[in-house]
Amino acid sequence: MKFLNQTNCDPEPEIVDLDVNMISQETSIISRLEIHHGEVITDRKSKFQAHAAIINSVDQVKDMLSTLLENKKFAQATHNIYAYRVLKDGLPGCMAQDCEDDGENAAGSRLLHLLQTMGAMNVMVVVSRWYGGVLLGPDRFRHINNAARQVLQQMGFVNKK
Repeated sequence: MKFLNQTNCDPEPEIVDLDVNMISQETSIISRLEIHHGEVITDRKSKFQAHAAIINSVDQVKDMLSTLLENKKFAQATHNIYAYRVLKDGLPGCMAQDCEDDGENAAGSRLLHLLQTMGAMNVMVVVSRWYGGVLLGPDRFRHINNAARQVLQQMGFVNKK
C-alpha cells in the first residue's frame, strides 16, 4: 500500500490481464467518502480509470487510498497515480496539495497541475493504470489527465480557464 511522498519505480512494468470494464462507473460510499469512478479508457491494451472524492483534510487521503486498494482490481493496477488539493481548516488562504506518481514518472505532477488549472479544491483524484504490454510514450499522460478530467466534470468541477 503506497501513501504520501513515496516513490516506487518498477524497472519492468507488470503485464496484467484484467477485465477492467467490470469496474463499474458508479459512486461508492465507504468510510464517509463518496468515491466517484470514471469511465475506462483503453489504448493498446493499457487501461486507465479515474476515481475521485471530495475530501476535507489530508487525513482523508490515506482513507481514500486504503478504501480503493481494498478492491483487488485496484490493488493489482500497475500504477495508482494520485493528486489532491485541500483547504486547511482554521487557516484561511492555506491549503495542502501533493501528488504521487507510483512509478509512472512525472504523472503525479501533471495530475496535480490539472487540479490547479481546473481550480479544483477539496478533492482527491486517483488514476489507476493497468499496463497492457505496449509502451504508450507521452500518450499515457493524455489518457491519465483525460480520465481525471472526465470524473471531475462528472462531479461538477468545471474548467476555470
